[in-house]
Amino acid sequence: MNLRWFFSSRVRNASERCDHIQKLFNAQRDLMSASAVEALQSRIGETRRAIEAGQDLENQIEALEEVAGRHLKPYPNAEWRENIEVFLVAIAVAMAIRTFFIQPFKIPTGSMQPTLFGITMEDLGEHPEAKVPGLLDRIKDAVIGGVFYHTLQAADDGEIVDIPPPSSLLHVITKQDIRVRYTGGGRERNETLTLWFAPSENFERASRLRSGQTFSKGDWLVRLKEVSGDHLFVDRFTYNFRKPKRGEIVVFQTRGIEALPQDQFYIKRLVALPGEKVQIGEDRHLVIDGNRLDASTPHFGKVYSFKGPPMTDRYSGHVNVNTARYSLTGVTYFYPNLTYQVRPNHYMVMGDNTMNSSDGRFWGDFPESNVIGKSFFVYWPISNHDSSRFGWSVE
Repeated sequence: MNLRWFFSSRVRNASERCDHIQKLFNAQRDLMSASAVEALQSRIGETRRAIEAGQDLENQIEALEEVAGRHLKPYPNAEWRENIEVFLVAIAVAMAIRTFFIQPFKIPTGSMQPTLFGITMEDLGEHPEAKVPGLLDRIKDAVIGGVFYHTLQAADDGEIVDIPPPSSLLHVITKQDIRVRYTGGGRERNETLTLWFAPSENFERASRLRSGQTFSKGDWLVRLKEVSGDHLFVDRFTYNFRKPKRGEIVVFQTRGIEALPQDQFYIKRLVALPGEKVQIGEDRHLVIDGNRLDASTPHFGKVYSFKGPPMTDRYSGHVNVNTARYSLTGVTYFYPNLTYQVRPNHYMVMGDNTMNSSDGRFWGDFPESNVIGKSFFVYWPISNHDSSRFGWSVE
């Protein structure tokens, strides 16, 4: 019957119709008389035997529908009910997959560079030779490389009046207004220009706009290139069967970590396990229970790939107070002689780009129950002009 169902549309249609009537019968059986129950049971059985044999299907389905029409009450708005039921089942399946198996996650910041990249913005105004591509190329760059271009050109002479704080729509897209006053032609008029981009703290720094800034007709107010952060799947399944290992890139909840916003998800590299003692040496290498980590330690090759002093290399290993004096974030934990004791059933994590990362150097360790999974597969961007991390998650 399975092969017959696969190759014959007549068998499939008959099976679906029989299943639908069986479903109505099961729902209404308790309200039906004994004779009606018997009549429907008998007719459904005969129809299923005909489907198994692949014979006389039209007559059997016609007879079944005739009996069903006499004894069953059709659902009102049956098509709507079926569609809604399918939709709800799909949502339930998606939620189950997200909760127990795979969850999508996006990298918002640069704290895990050069392993995983967050949202970056480049001011093309610093590169007059750089060209914004045409429409078709922009669509290709957006779909494949996660690259978006944001441009605003002055329609007349004027000045920037105000740049209010950006507003976020469901944490998915950010709206940035720029209020300007045009003064060209001897006539003043106010106008609000609007940009839309992915949630990011980079716009103000990259655009370099400021209130009171004057411009001439045709000047570029904004000419930015935005590269989306890596979008990846988080494996929520593996850690049900084993503990996380040192060096794995883990996603964890911030619940209970006082120095962080609550009920958010962060991604960092696991550097220390329960009960271990952690130091950061003057050479910018971690020392765990007296053992120095280096580029040969599994998963730490990129972290310790630096060559020069901080700020000459973009990525500078793990820095303590002395070696991070030029850090963008500053460090409050880990003076050169400080040893941090990780508590039982707790983990410590750090970003790979520790010159620009808020991590365990600031807020210490956190309960192992906060870990929800590990980096699994980067699914977007597929590639861009700079590099590609698409595929099984990099280490």
